[in-house]
Amino acid sequence: MKKYFLSFFILIIFQIHAQQDSRVITTAVPFVTVASDARAAALGDMGVATSVDAYSQYWNPSKYIRTPYKMGVALSYTPYLSQLVNDIKIINLTYYNKINDRSAAGASIKYFGLGEIQLTDANGVATTTVNPNEFYIDASYALKLSETYSMAVSLRFINSDLKLGTGNDDATAAKDFSVDISGFYQSDPIDFKDFEGVIRLGYNIQNLGPKMKYYKSDEGDFLPTNLKLGAGFDFIMDEYNTVGVIFETNKLLVPTPPIRDNNGQIISGKDDNVNWMTGIFQSFGDAPGGFSEELKEFQWSLGTEYNYLDVFALRAGYFHESKIKGDRKFFSIGAGFKYNYMVLDFSYLFTTGALTGALDKTMRFSLSFNLDEIGTTSEGTKQE
Repeated sequence: MKKYFLSFFILIIFQIHAQQDSRVITTAVPFVTVASDARAAALGDMGVATSVDAYSQYWNPSKYIRTPYKMGVALSYTPYLSQLVNDIKIINLTYYNKINDRSAAGASIKYFGLGEIQLTDANGVATTTVNPNEFYIDASYALKLSETYSMAVSLRFINSDLKLGTGNDDATAAKDFSVDISGFYQSDPIDFKDFEGVIRLGYNIQNLGPKMKYYKSDEGDFLPTNLKLGAGFDFIMDEYNTVGVIFETNKLLVPTPPIRDNNGQIISGKDDNVNWMTGIFQSFGDAPGGFSEELKEFQWSLGTEYNYLDVFALRAGYFHESKIKGDRKFFSIGAGFKYNYMVLDFSYLFTTGALTGALDKTMRFSLSFNLDEIGTTSEGTKQE
């Protein structure tokens, strides 16, 4: 038995279904791509071009340059496959520090616990219990390059411990490093007579790094290298009310599996057994269905956010993925509340496509704290 990690379990969790007309691109550690916070989830899983918040570490850390706070910390909890089990979850802890007006730093830990699994022998007798899990730790540094533009670099360590421990020392917990490169543009307020507007543009190339090996003799699996592009516009109606509209698209920079005959010979497409760097460039022109299929590999989201005095927000979003690339389609709604130094966000997702997602009908909560406001009253004066 060559596969010691829970490949069958991963397939169930991430809804990688074998349809005759489906060409889903699979990668290692797909938990890395799951939205880490309730605000982004409520907007249709987007955040690369939204206004700065504590969870910018995951979406676009170059936004931290725009934060009005000195530092902050955030925690989110996401139940996974909550309609089937109750012990699979994603936990994310984030910290950021605005060093000065030109630079900022951030760090986060994301943990994916796959619950408790009882192993048995060939006769069905219980032998041992395992708790497979995955996590990453990352850190970022952002630099202000002009009054409207900033960039950031992130370094990430990933650990994926999904082996079953059969006694063969070829099985190992997979470990890897990756790098993100991101940028963010935010205009000054533009006067449109009846209202003011702010333009935001963002990008993030995530998880640039070598293949991940789950056992020593394996050639490795691609990391979920991903390109995120986003644009947003804020309608500032008056000093109290703001309405934002945001669009985001992203594409896996991973080769598309070719179509092969019964002998394994490639009929259409390109060989996907390449190194990770070649795979990035190949991913823009290797789909067996040609250019039309390449376009279908772009997922997209559209979201809107109403904000009142930065203390209350209502959100809604839609996420779309092509039928042959995973068929995830869902609407999401949510809200946010701020009280002094604390911000509470929640979201709810419901599937609209034929495929029921792992987060369907899941309520997510995120909690963040602006640490430099702790000990300050709502009037902004220090408590004695």
